[in-house]
Amino acid sequence: MKAKKILCIRILITILVMAILYYFLIPPINISSPDFWFFVVIGIGLFFVTGILKLFDSHQVIKSYMKMMNGDYSKLSLKSYYPYLILPAIILGIITVNLICSPLFQAKSYANRIDVKEDTEFTKDVKPVDFNALPLLDKDSSEKLGDRVMGQMPEFVSQYYVSNLYTQINYNDDIVRVTPLEYINFVKYITNYKNGVKAYITVNSVTGDSKLVKLEKGMKYMPSAYFGHDLRRKLRFSYPTEIFDQESFELDDKGDPYWIVPTVKYTGVGMKKEITGVVILDPITGNSKKYKVKDVPEWVDHVYSATLLIEQLDDWGSYQRGFINSIFGQKGVVITTEGYNYTTMNDDVYLYTGVTSIAKDASNIGFIMTNMRTKETHFYRVPGAEEYSAMASAEGQVQQMKYNATFPLLINLNNRPTYLMSLKDNAGLVKMYAFVDVMDYQKVVVTDASKGIEVAAQNYLGDASLESSDEKKTISITIKEMIPTMINGTSYYYITDNEDNHYRVSIKIDEELIPFLKENDEIEIEYKQKAKLKEITNIKQK
Repeated sequence: MKAKKILCIRILITILVMAILYYFLIPPINISSPDFWFFVVIGIGLFFVTGILKLFDSHQVIKSYMKMMNGDYSKLSLKSYYPYLILPAIILGIITVNLICSPLFQAKSYANRIDVKEDTEFTKDVKPVDFNALPLLDKDSSEKLGDRVMGQMPEFVSQYYVSNLYTQINYNDDIVRVTPLEYINFVKYITNYKNGVKAYITVNSVTGDSKLVKLEKGMKYMPSAYFGHDLRRKLRFSYPTEIFDQESFELDDKGDPYWIVPTVKYTGVGMKKEITGVVILDPITGNSKKYKVKDVPEWVDHVYSATLLIEQLDDWGSYQRGFINSIFGQKGVVITTEGYNYTTMNDDVYLYTGVTSIAKDASNIGFIMTNMRTKETHFYRVPGAEEYSAMASAEGQVQQMKYNATFPLLINLNNRPTYLMSLKDNAGLVKMYAFVDVMDYQKVVVTDASKGIEVAAQNYLGDASLESSDEKKTISITIKEMIPTMINGTSYYYITDNEDNHYRVSIKIDEELIPFLKENDEIEIEYKQKAKLKEITNIKQK
């Protein structure tokens, strides 16, 4: 009877302690979750600890050891040690299951995690860039603007801080980054939880217009809240078996805030993650609803996280020809480049990243764009510069200034894939814009940002449009006037002929001839027609 009472006490202590731990750790009740098994191991370990003193008091371990030393195995009982085999059995079971579910045996299923359409053309899918709807501000710049707005609201500064989420969304045809305020600490939560967080910040990624939007009713369910108002705890008690991915903060078409929290399933334990749906939670009321992926409202932009998409794209590029090939032969193995960015099309947010060989050289074999709501993915086979090589090329143009290039935006400029970057000083201020041809990163033009993005594009097209036009004409002209000028470090000559036609030629076309041309010289030229003048692509003196 005494042994049974001790056992009951041990069980009750374990249950009580584990209930407290569950409240704080909030693991999903799901056998495919690593957090669940971590919680189970803690529980089993706790149960053993409550009985360890009794085990040593009975000298059971010593007696068993002495029997083994004397060679007496016949009466040796292992029954008392069976419970201690549970933990090794769990660990061994997880390792075995995960090995079976790993790419070693399931390479094809890993490669097929994402459906990549390869029969697409960039210029057909991606519309020519609209500079009035181009998200020039990156996350760092948005954070600085958001902090500036927050600093103008003294009633908020002392109680809240600005979250660093800054989710990029399409909001009523505007490209904005949105982020909530959060409680500074536990004391601020206690003094404000009844009213909640009554504001969020939006930063227009095109114009830089930043606003602190005040709410009539505060947001109570936040990551920085405590107890029942903690976002993750609220979700866990509402959906005890669901595994959640990283939450994002978004606005519906009315400007009402919501937490968008994807739900996850694994193969094995923590292997081959996939999104099954989304929980949309109202941070003001705490009401929530779960949607399947196909039923997610169109105003939601972030269902799949960038981290998960990159992981699946790397699996697609690595395991098409099996696991062994991904390690040894590596025939046809490709991976995504280290960085990524976001672009917008058709009222959706897309992830953009380059694709390079497994050797990680300075060039891309193409790039990928993935819809972050639907996971629709397109691979554009356009060989060109790897993003960091393009960034280095842009920085090299102004190396004396020591500006830093932002990760490029990928745009369709003049029917060519083009990188667009901002060049910032040490204070994070945008000083220049840089355009780099994807297929030739040596072709780079930088322009002072104060002149505007459209002027910067026109300066770039002065060089890049030469390769995009198909119409060339060859004629002979007599020079009437020739004026030299310098544009972004390159010498150009503006020529007027005897018939008052206007031409422009770069010194790069023929640096041994052009500087020595003069009035009344007859030349034979090949040119392409631009909007206001003719761009000379080849020149000979008669």
